[in-house]
Amino acid sequence: MKVKEIAVGLIHLLYPRLCEGCAKPLLTAEQVLCTGCNAHLPKTDYHDHHDNDTALRLAGRIPFQHATSFAYFTNDGLLQHLMHGLKYNSKKEIGLYLGRQFGIDLSGSTWISGIDFILPVPLSRKKEAKRGYNQSTLIVRGMSDTLNIPVLYDALLRTRDTESQTQKSRAERIDNMKDAFTIHHPQLLAQKHVLIIDDVLTTGATIEACALALKDVPGIKISVASIGLAN
Repeated sequence: MKVKEIAVGLIHLLYPRLCEGCAKPLLTAEQVLCTGCNAHLPKTDYHDHHDNDTALRLAGRIPFQHATSFAYFTNDGLLQHLMHGLKYNSKKEIGLYLGRQFGIDLSGSTWISGIDFILPVPLSRKKEAKRGYNQSTLIVRGMSDTLNIPVLYDALLRTRDTESQTQKSRAERIDNMKDAFTIHHPQLLAQKHVLIIDDVLTTGATIEACALALKDVPGIKISVASIGLAN
């Protein structure tokens, strides 16, 4: 056994990496979730179904080519637990992990090879300053690693801070996000097919605002996706 392998083994023995789902020690090849918990992620598996739940939630509101979500986001569910750790407990590795897993699932889709750039939804300046990072940026980094599609981190910019969406109705969410985004270097997006990524889609107000900011770029095609799809 090599010295490096021995050192890694000792580190894992003294400071075991635990599964974010069941808290059992992870095997060397496992990341964030053990194989069993990963198998229990409530994945949607509808990335090539045009009239899926995500697409229907956005239909008629914005022009888009494809819309999908990685997994269902339910109260007290596994994905909610993971997203809470990512957003509020500084567990950045969860964002990278979910992005990679989503990328693996999307790699078999018929349309993903036509995407030119991945765009993360910008976080409000106050939230990013408080958190220290944008969870969507970590997710798209993981997706890019898997799909080998470049990311434009600053193509979408926040024009203002918005209130929390959590307790708002659909109409209030849409009004809250109105004109909240602008585009940077639109010439880079002309004639391109972009994939906008958000963490959790509820009413779709945030992704709608992003898409509306992009829609007038000449020749642009827009697809949208989220890690979670809330009830």
